[in-house]
Amino acid sequence: MEEFKKRVQSDLIKRVPGMADTGFLGSDAVRPILPALVEELTDGIAIAQRLGANAPLLYVNKAFEHLTGYARNEVIGKDCRYLQGNERDQPEIARIRAAIEAGEPVDATLRNYRKDGSAFWNSLSLRPAWVGEDLLYVGILRDVSALRQAHIALDRVANMDGTTGCLNRQSFLLAAEERFAKHAAATLLVVKLDVIGFHDLNTGYGFEVGDALLCETGRRLRDLGAALVARMGANEFALAFELPDEQSADAIVSLVSTALAADFVVAGANVSLRFAIGYAIGKPVGSTLSLIRNAGTALWAAKSDPLSGPRRFRDIDHEQARRHVRMTRELKVAVANDEFVYHYQPQVDLLTGEWLGTEALIRWNHPLFGNQLPGRFIETAERSGLLLDLTERSLTTVATFARRVNANRDKALRFSVNVSAGEFLQHDMAEMLERVLRLTSADPAWLTLEITESMFLSDTPGVMDALARLRQIGVGLSVDDFGTGYSNLRSLETFPVTEIKIDRTFVSELATRPSRRVIVRAVIDLGHALGLTVVAEGVETEAQRAMLGELGCPVGQGYLFGAPTDGEGFAASLARVGAAEWTQRDTSPGLTRMD
Repeated sequence: MEEFKKRVQSDLIKRVPGMADTGFLGSDAVRPILPALVEELTDGIAIAQRLGANAPLLYVNKAFEHLTGYARNEVIGKDCRYLQGNERDQPEIARIRAAIEAGEPVDATLRNYRKDGSAFWNSLSLRPAWVGEDLLYVGILRDVSALRQAHIALDRVANMDGTTGCLNRQSFLLAAEERFAKHAAATLLVVKLDVIGFHDLNTGYGFEVGDALLCETGRRLRDLGAALVARMGANEFALAFELPDEQSADAIVSLVSTALAADFVVAGANVSLRFAIGYAIGKPVGSTLSLIRNAGTALWAAKSDPLSGPRRFRDIDHEQARRHVRMTRELKVAVANDEFVYHYQPQVDLLTGEWLGTEALIRWNHPLFGNQLPGRFIETAERSGLLLDLTERSLTTVATFARRVNANRDKALRFSVNVSAGEFLQHDMAEMLERVLRLTSADPAWLTLEITESMFLSDTPGVMDALARLRQIGVGLSVDDFGTGYSNLRSLETFPVTEIKIDRTFVSELATRPSRRVIVRAVIDLGHALGLTVVAEGVETEAQRAMLGELGCPVGQGYLFGAPTDGEGFAASLARVGAAEWTQRDTSPGLTRMD
């Protein structure tokens, strides 16, 4: 062996690349110092002989000893594969083995292990060298662990969502296309989901809790065994499953729902989240991105009715989505051009006929189709975020009109304005109202904000504080459409509301359904007991007016007293009613009710 090593060392100077017998490097002056130079290199050097399927080491330098932790006498004669530990299934190893068998050079980066068991990433460059009839390999080893970790970190930043550990949107799209596009026989299920009311959670609990909830959502979704899981947006996630058949999709979607049903326990909160879920099923070849878009369209449809459960994509959803896009585009123009106006419908004392107030009802003065009712655009405006842009200017419009109407009145009219829960929670309504009141010089007692009862049932932190601040300003708070949702009588006692509005469905059936009369009487009595104003909506006949009066309802609103009309029409009607009241008082002093 010693004679063989001496022969190898001598011949290496001649035959190993970089030590060729040409020029300065091959000169007689340099040859004696080459072994010393190799010994002092900072990269690890190892020389092995190929013997069948093995490659025993013949030489290692000091840098090799430092890099691996093995002394020279511990490794000479060993097969160099010992550095691989138990990880001999790394893809690079097969490529190295094939190159050695073919006697070809090869470069690879693989995970190796030091003597103490610690891992490092080894950038290995192997070059063959024939010494006589013996094939040797010269290996250059370099520890690139820091560089590898930097690449991993950069890759993670580029492809992963930092909050949840899931793929980001772009990576999900690319990975789905690459992974599934060639699987002609596969059935692909794409599920998209959205946390309902997530902005409210951020507002109420703070962004730290919001991020923790997103992180836990991502963890639960990754545990479901999906091929891909991504956070697609602020509070939107997507999963892709490869299924054996279409029939198994419903079970997977149910599994997703179940995984998200349990309360989320994070630092500082125990929260029950609700999710809108949409999904699409199909063959991925040529349509992977289409399936992802279809799942998004189904999610959009699911958001319209989140209580209906997961929504599978249907062709009709495409048309609805297109209409939504067109409506959103038109609404943006309408907001920019200030195409929204208010119509006013009177609220009347049911006994005397005196006008006590009015509800301000928003209308879209469409340049082509004329006045559009809120049902045509409010949902789209709210879901697209455009309704938030309308709120302050709308309140300013109503407050300005209230100041004009009440300027010369002994008894001011109250002006009610509908405000959605989304607007209420995403704006600092108290601060906004203060700005509006300063700008318009309107009295806060003239304004009442109407909010559906679901808002008052919310347990979102900060709701009570926000309502209390509004009441401190002097603005009224009305529970709109009371009795049509999840009525909670305790909320009327807990929240600082000033008014209940009985929904028109109860009023319309007063004469035909005795149960309606019982419910209406109970609401009226409850309002009286709590010191709240009670307003009945949808009063259209004298019979309804009379029955409500007998039940003790003080205020009514409906077409019996006047249809909603623009500001000028309302002011003119108010002037006529006022003149009629004075005339009747002069001619019939004892009259207490307008007939």
